[in-house]
Amino acid sequence: IRSLGHAAPGSYAQFAKLSGLPDAPAVPPKAMKMVELLMLGHEAIARTARALFPLVDKAGDEPSADLLTQRLTVHEQTAWMLRSLLEE
Repeated sequence: IRSLGHAAPGSYAQFAKLSGLPDAPAVPPKAMKMVELLMLGHEAIARTARALFPLVDKAGDEPSADLLTQRLTVHEQTAWMLRSLLEE
């Protein structure tokens, strides 16, 4: 963010405001529900990353496209692994 000339968020409040993910439940859920919540979070991040590709492509911002590709790989793979744990 800074390399693109913008101020980067730095506080928990700023990150929470920017997040599209719900906050964790006050009462910790059972283990498999936690796995499901993690999977849903990784899927949401992957969708967000995919949605950004047209913007960085239009801007000709190859470093950001590369970063998106790397993050997308991690989040899609992790979501797939978590999904496999939930299959019965």
